[in-house]
Amino acid sequence: MKLRITVAFFLFGIFLIACSENKVRNQPDEASLKTTSSISVGEQIYDKYCKLCHGKDGKLGLNGAKDITASVLTLEERILLIKNGKNTMTPFEGILSEEEIKAVARYSMSLQ
Repeated sequence: MKLRITVAFFLFGIFLIACSENKVRNQPDEASLKTTSSISVGEQIYDKYCKLCHGKDGKLGLNGAKDITASVLTLEERILLIKNGKNTMTPFEGILSEEEIKAVARYSMSLQ
């Protein structure tokens, strides 16, 4: 009887670990955002939030969005713009983490 209970708890523990790992795996961790892969993380965020108005290549300009490829903004200025938004652009400060904002700003510079 004790063996059955032990095995049941063991299997339940494995099930919980497996389920929790899937949630973590779907979100980039902060260490990965700080590495060179942050460009690919930035691209994923750009595809999710920015591509609709700015286009895949940064040139679309839907809803008054600027052509990112022609931008002369510095990285710091892009970070502020993404955080605070401008005109019809959504401010992402409460939506994205600081590292996610930096990653998408770095990616936007790669479109030039």
